[in-house]
Amino acid sequence: MDLIQSFSVDHTRIVPGIFLSRKDNIGDNTVTTYDIRLKRPNREPVIDVAAMHSLEHIIATYLRNDPDWKDEVIYWGPMGCLTGFYLILKGNRSPREIYDLVLRAFRSVSDAQEVPGAAPVNCGNYLMHNLGMAKWYAAEFADYLAANADSAAIFEYPRTERLVTDDGQHFFDS
Repeated sequence: MDLIQSFSVDHTRIVPGIFLSRKDNIGDNTVTTYDIRLKRPNREPVIDVAAMHSLEHIIATYLRNDPDWKDEVIYWGPMGCLTGFYLILKGNRSPREIYDLVLRAFRSVSDAQEVPGAAPVNCGNYLMHNLGMAKWYAAEFADYLAANADSAAIFEYPRTERLVTDDGQHFFDS
């Protein structure tokens, strides 16, 4: 069975950043999935669940209201491992081309006075939010992005290397 693309990323070497996860052609359209990674997997604590939920609501609302990008946004949501988010956009842009959008989105969290859609009628777990911690994580990530804007490491995945035998079998180190 083939390893899916996201599992071919070397999670022992990835740093926070904005990465191209995959591109899919659907008819005449291209859809691009980005990995917005806030934490180093398996090396630092993951994002608090309630803060992650609040970041999901706040940034989804920001992205879907940005006048230049709202028609391009398909999806914004958390990774199951709680180290980041997936952003799916129409089109085919490099991670560097969406850097300003992502930075603005995370900077906008500091202005939030409440979590949008955090009511029983709008949210499946409306009590599980933490705006204060969401602001802290957002500021930490935005400051990191700004400080590392010139580093290729925040835009290019470290890939795992897999030896493929002559008969097509994949070899995995232990």
